[in-house]
Amino acid sequence: MQRRHFIKLTSLGSGALFTGGAATAFLAGCKKDYRMGLQTKPVPVTEAAFTNPLVYPAQAGATQTLTAQATTANVKGNTIPVLGYQPNCMLGPTFRVNRGDNVSVQLQNRLAEHTNIHWHGLVVPPLMDGHPDQLAEAGGNFFYQFTINQRAGMSWYHPHPHGMTGKQVFQGLAGVFIINDAEEAALNLPSGQYELPLVLQDKRITPGGIPYDPSMEEVMAGYMGESVLVNGVHAPFAEVATRYYRLRILNGSNARIYNLALSNNDDLVIIGNDGGLLKTPAPVKEILLTPGERLDVLVNFKNAAVGTTVNLISKEFSNAGDAQGKQAFQIMQFKVTTAATDGFTVPAGLSAIPDLQASAATPTRVFEISNAMEHHGVPMNNGMRMRHRINGNLYDGNRIDILVARSTQEVWVFDNSKGDEPHPMHLHGVFFQVLKRTGGRSGLLPSEKGWKDTVLVMPGEVVHIIVPFGAVTGRFVFHCHNLEHEDDGMMLQYQLT
Repeated sequence: MQRRHFIKLTSLGSGALFTGGAATAFLAGCKKDYRMGLQTKPVPVTEAAFTNPLVYPAQAGATQTLTAQATTANVKGNTIPVLGYQPNCMLGPTFRVNRGDNVSVQLQNRLAEHTNIHWHGLVVPPLMDGHPDQLAEAGGNFFYQFTINQRAGMSWYHPHPHGMTGKQVFQGLAGVFIINDAEEAALNLPSGQYELPLVLQDKRITPGGIPYDPSMEEVMAGYMGESVLVNGVHAPFAEVATRYYRLRILNGSNARIYNLALSNNDDLVIIGNDGGLLKTPAPVKEILLTPGERLDVLVNFKNAAVGTTVNLISKEFSNAGDAQGKQAFQIMQFKVTTAATDGFTVPAGLSAIPDLQASAATPTRVFEISNAMEHHGVPMNNGMRMRHRINGNLYDGNRIDILVARSTQEVWVFDNSKGDEPHPMHLHGVFFQVLKRTGGRSGLLPSEKGWKDTVLVMPGEVVHIIVPFGAVTGRFVFHCHNLEHEDDGMMLQYQLT
């Protein structure tokens, strides 16, 4: 059932669901608190002067200890309690490794609850992937060990305990994982101080910390915050020269979608996405980035005079439900402080990527990802609660939903044609190619070429992907990367056999 129909059922004419007294009390509650109503509203972003220098997490090599812990961080001028993988910081260290490296990571869990790490974008054995069942209990440890056997690209890591992923990520547990290889190095892309990893996250910041208490409606739309942080910094600036820079951008938010652009209307030249380099550069004026997705873009500040500024912004966009895309806002500022002579030119070609053909794939599987309503065991507004499902099913760790033959290709179809919320669909353990989109935006975005692990399916859309599965057998999950949707049950398991 679509949420818009659910809203109609639970509005003034909802006698079938509530008695008169219950309906009056329910509607009165809606008026008092926007979170308790059934009419989704955006969480407005609060902007500020760009007075805080952008910072970057410490770098890590292939061997590292990560300690999930309660700690503190300075955010918006206040030291507040957060979760982190290192003391006095929300984001964990940025891994930089080479293809072929052996990675060894000891997770020490010093939280009062279980946790784990999912290596989002890394193709690793099932037991190392961060499956919701593979947990470090409170006070325990988990040892991750795997070999990097994939092309260069920007991935990330975050907790993945079912029902608790949204909370742990929102309160600070996440980090970047960058892989380098010889193909990428041969392009001589901007590097060192000219390569800027940017983690975009929205948070709710209070003097007491980062609260996480989603209402029913926030579970429906996703939990969003008023403060957009970049690398954990609110309203940051970075000093740049009049030359090319490489921006490695991750949307690490729980639910918020960004429509990225530059305030001077210069191009964002997309050279890579989730799975690394594209075939050829793709200049755009704006581009959607949904939770879990990454962008690798080149920006040339040569046309900006020294002493001027250029802002990274998010523009308004449409057809993403009632809570998304209604506001344009500033994210960060680039202050042009130095004149420079730059000999870099954007390569005409970037990488060789085979085009997978649907005709070579069997079978085709269809996944219906619109919303459903059910009477739930836990009372919530007289027992009526929406749930996020895939093909009518909620996540059950004891159930294998799909058997997939290893080393085969399949076409998967995500059908949101009857839905009214956006769903970024993410597959563990594999990269895929997006074949086509019908309904809604119809075509593919430039950032959806090449290899992907997350694809946005807007309301009214049907998206076809082709998935080449690996040879290693085991269990993986796939789910919506709106973390409230995921925790609500919008996740299934597939078994490679």
